[in-house]
Amino acid sequence: MELLDELRWRGMVAQLTGEGLGAKLAAEPFVVYHGIDASADSLHVGNLIGVLALRRLQAAGHRPVVLLGGATTLIGDPSGKDAERPIRSAEEVHGNVAGIRAQLEPLLDFQGGRAPAVLVDNADWLSATSLTDFLRDVGKHFSVNAMMAKDSVRSRLEGREQGISFTEFSYMLLQAADYLHLFDTYGCRLQVGGSDQWGNITAGVDLVRRTRGEEVYGLTWPLLTKPDGSKFGKSEAGNVWLDPQRTSPYQFLQFWMNQDDAAVIPLLKLFGDVTPEAVESLEQTHAERPQARDVHRVLAHAVTALVHGEAAAAGAVQASAALFGGRLDGLSEASLLEAFAEAPSTTLTRSELPAPLIDVLVRAGVAPSRSAARRDLEQGGVYVNNRKEGDPERLLVTDDLLAGRYVVLRRGKRTYHLVRFGE
Repeated sequence: MELLDELRWRGMVAQLTGEGLGAKLAAEPFVVYHGIDASADSLHVGNLIGVLALRRLQAAGHRPVVLLGGATTLIGDPSGKDAERPIRSAEEVHGNVAGIRAQLEPLLDFQGGRAPAVLVDNADWLSATSLTDFLRDVGKHFSVNAMMAKDSVRSRLEGREQGISFTEFSYMLLQAADYLHLFDTYGCRLQVGGSDQWGNITAGVDLVRRTRGEEVYGLTWPLLTKPDGSKFGKSEAGNVWLDPQRTSPYQFLQFWMNQDDAAVIPLLKLFGDVTPEAVESLEQTHAERPQARDVHRVLAHAVTALVHGEAAAAGAVQASAALFGGRLDGLSEASLLEAFAEAPSTTLTRSELPAPLIDVLVRAGVAPSRSAARRDLEQGGVYVNNRKEGDPERLLVTDDLLAGRYVVLRRGKRTYHLVRFGE
């Protein structure tokens, strides 16, 4: 499959500039760039689409350039926003750039190969450009009428009292200047981004054509939303981050496991390293047994392993399985606490061990009385660390402790309780 056709199949093409881009990408290596806002010190799931686009282009022999907006983040992109973004300090943005830089290393090849990736910060050139030079070299090539016709500007002007500040109005000129700089410095001939960046991308294409007489290109992908129309990449707790301190590997995996059935195949095409043949097979499985959630598991594991590594993904899968009766032996303390974060808990002291299981069930509130606890045990409805217990005389001992201090009690299929044994 030709690269551009593959990108279309994956749902990564919404708009293209020029003609014949597919043939050109197949015939010669391109330098391709994608810009990332530096408004936080971590990437989130929405940013992952652009990084994966560069990853696929790099695998096909094209050289990716990741542009971090150390300067443009200070201005704020009006695209897709109905209000002006908060102004951030230069120190905050600089710290954000450093955080993002570390997250890109596992996702793109910066070391070698035929097309090593490049990471740049537009503060390096935009901050060094004087206002008069910028207006003379960039501003004179744009008419205000054309700028006001761009969607990112027009949507802010129509029916809104606050309008748009000159600061954000100038944003597309800064992004156009980025394209010109990367064309001059690296020979960049393709910019990729979300469809809300179309106006900014075409501004850069026009600037290179006007000032250098060269044809360069732009490609966008559709903005991704959930089936209910809400922003993709957000959970009930907020953004789903790539930073494991913000969104743990377990929470990250659960985000993908909780995707709507109707969305999971398109998401697998977009985020997974899967072939059309594999997707066709999984589509058939999904249609026949959607309740098995096989495609969800493939998607969740693939993206979690890509972002956090195979070991973290395996731990997250094990923690997830724990909620459905899976083995708890070997589960790390962090994974155990993640898995049972929403379960009620009780703290006892280690000196109380050995302790009659019946008494612990009552003290933890898993059973209302000793007689009820005995009856549940005799009927096979009580589990210790996901192992069925039927002996009313069973004692909890030190060997039962997970990670040295926890016991997971379960009554029935889904009623969990975490008992912590402190010093």
